[in-house]
Amino acid sequence: MRFRVSFIASFIAVAVLALAAGVQAQDQNTTAQPVANGTYVVVDPLAGVRYDNRYDLSLGFAYDHMKAGPTLLQGSNLGGVDINGSYWLAKRWGLEGSGRAYIGTSGAGVNSLGIQGPVVSQYFFVAGPEWLGPHNKHGALIAHALFGGVYGRFQQDLLGYPPSVVDFYDDQLAPAAIIGGHMDLNRSAHWVFRITPDAVMTHYSINYPPKTSQFDVNFAISVGVEYKFKKKR
Repeated sequence: MRFRVSFIASFIAVAVLALAAGVQAQDQNTTAQPVANGTYVVVDPLAGVRYDNRYDLSLGFAYDHMKAGPTLLQGSNLGGVDINGSYWLAKRWGLEGSGRAYIGTSGAGVNSLGIQGPVVSQYFFVAGPEWLGPHNKHGALIAHALFGGVYGRFQQDLLGYPPSVVDFYDDQLAPAAIIGGHMDLNRSAHWVFRITPDAVMTHYSINYPPKTSQFDVNFAISVGVEYKFKKKR
C-alpha cells in the first residue's frame, strides 16, 4: 500500500509540474513580432482557441492500479495507453468513447509452484456523456461518466495452471465504469496537453469455489495530448 501511494503521488507530482511548465511556456510564447514600418504585433498562440469543435481525439500514457484476485493482499501497478474520442452535441455536452489497455505484474497468492509476479492485463472499452466545465483560452476542466466492459487477462502467465492456485480471477469479460475527467491545457487552437485522473470500477468474478464476485474501485491516470478537429458545430 505504501508503494502504491508513493507511486501515485509521484505520478501526480510529475503531471502537475508538467502542467505548470506548460503554463509558463505559454506566457513566454506570447511575443511581439516585427511588421512593416518598424511596428510590432503581439502574437498569441492561444488567440484561436475555441470550444465549438465537433470532434476531438486524445492519446496518453496511462497508469492503473488493480487487484488480480478477490482475496489478494497485493495489488498491481499497470502501465499502458489511453485513447479517447469525443463527439460534441452542444457547447457543454458531448459523447465520449474510450479504449484503454494496461499491462504489468501482480503479486500472487501463496503457492507451491514457484509462481511469483505473473503478468496480468486489462482492456477497457467504455463510452458515455461528458460535460465541459470551467474553461477559457488557457484550459478547461471536463467531467465524464463512462460505462461498458473490461476484458481481464489473469491466466496468461500461470504456466497452464488454473487461477485458483494463486487466488486470481479467471480470464473474463466483465462490467466496468470510469468516472472522472480531463484537465486540459491549451497549447494552440488545436493542440492540448491533457491529464486524465479517474476512478475505475470493475466487477470481476471467479468460477471456482466459492464462486464469488468482487466490485473494485481503483485509481487510474494518464498524461498525453489532444487534437481538436476544425469542423465546427
